Amino acid sequence: MASQHRGAFGRALPSPLVGEGRAARLATPLATYLLAIFFLILQALLAIFFLTLTALTAHAAMTIQEVKSEKGINAWLVEDHTAPIIAIHFVFDGGNAQDPAGKEGLANLMTGLLDEGAGDLDSDAFQVKLDDAGAEMSFEAQRDGIYGSMRMLSEQQDAAFDLLRLAVNRPRFDQAPIDRIRAQVLSGIVAKEHDPNSIAQRKWLRAIYGTHPYSRPNEGTKESLAGITPANLSAFHKATFARDGLHVAVVGDIDAKTLSEKLDELFGDLPQKQTLAPVADFAPKLGQQVEVDYDLPQTSLQLAWPGVKRSAPDFYAAVLMNEILGGSPFSSRLFEEVREKRGLAYGAYSSLVDHRHSNALVVTTATRADRAAETLSLVRKVVKQMAEGGPTEVELEAAKKYLIGAFAINHLDSSGSIAATLLHLQLDNLGIDYIQRRAALIDQVTLDHVKAAAKKLLSAEPAIMVVGPPLEGKG
Repeated sequence: MASQHRGAFGRALPSPLVGEGRAARLATPLATYLLAIFFLILQALLAIFFLTLTALTAHAAMTIQEVKSEKGINAWLVEDHTAPIIAIHFVFDGGNAQDPAGKEGLANLMTGLLDEGAGDLDSDAFQVKLDDAGAEMSFEAQRDGIYGSMRMLSEQQDAAFDLLRLAVNRPRFDQAPIDRIRAQVLSGIVAKEHDPNSIAQRKWLRAIYGTHPYSRPNEGTKESLAGITPANLSAFHKATFARDGLHVAVVGDIDAKTLSEKLDELFGDLPQKQTLAPVADFAPKLGQQVEVDYDLPQTSLQLAWPGVKRSAPDFYAAVLMNEILGGSPFSSRLFEEVREKRGLAYGAYSSLVDHRHSNALVVTTATRADRAAETLSLVRKVVKQMAEGGPTEVELEAAKKYLIGAFAINHLDSSGSIAATLLHLQLDNLGIDYIQRRAALIDQVTLDHVKAAAKKLLSAEPAIMVVGPPLEGKG
């Protein structure tokens, strides 16, 4: 569960329609008017393009500093004084995989309570202070970590950082907020009990992960949530919120000296060592078909093949192969064969699933129930062709250009996205100079490398999940 305190900003843009039954005498003035509007729009779009390009170029050339506080807290910092905004992202190792047996959903419930009262402030008082500070605070439990973030005005940083300090160090876990947040989580669990996709996902996780912690529902169950006490929450917080499992990234209107002081204020009083339960590495159980029968007009298909560790020598070869297979939304082989040529689905996609203790390459699509078997057969055919022959040189060069060029747009387009990117670079041990080295790492991958990765990952018999009516014919 992500606990979020954020504002919503947006505006509606008018979209006037020009009627067709106008008199001929209006045609010339109207054409002139529309032409003028067209050039104004074009001029605005070009201005936006060049501003965006300038911003992305600046981000691509940004300087990442490593900041170490007096108490030994490390952070990566990108100073950006062009706007009075500071974004901080951090993660503690652990996450949902640390939920004790019988207490599934503990990490998720805890993250929903971190801004529901801390220190001397109860839930209402904490939220009022957060509003007064004009800050956005968020916490989320993922499989391998407890993530937190805050976005604030630099002129309000003292008040904002103080609230974050309280949430991180002194959450209250009062009974009333526990009951309220637990009721919200339970409501979601009950709503999913009759949702085919939710039922299928639980069945899928149990099938491919067995009894591994990754098989358990992140939100827990009705039974496990009922048994979680304030003492359980406090113990979990103490075990996971410690300095040796902490990673921090900061972007914005703050200098290294000030950040060093803030790091000690935020995290310096936490315990030094985490007390985490060991989590074993696990290879997903492939070569099986999971069927979830529902009388639906559309059938969802999910297939899993072996994945690749982030630290593996053939990681970039696998990334490029996946991009060509189904990673690119409009030019991949799966998109071309499944949608463009045959119109079997709106889309067919592949992705590399990278968890700390397990990895997979997953293909997903959805199609008409009466064409599900045909679609499944086609997906397997496309994958087999990639496994046996790999991509072409033309496909590889196009994938390289896209992955190199799209990085700044997808990962460096705001202070928050930059901070999140830096955090993941730390988690993957990629080094502070990774952004400068990334293009060369991708560019040095050869066609033979990608062909070898395709054969290695895609030659196995996949795990398959079918959600919908029984397949007509064989998949």
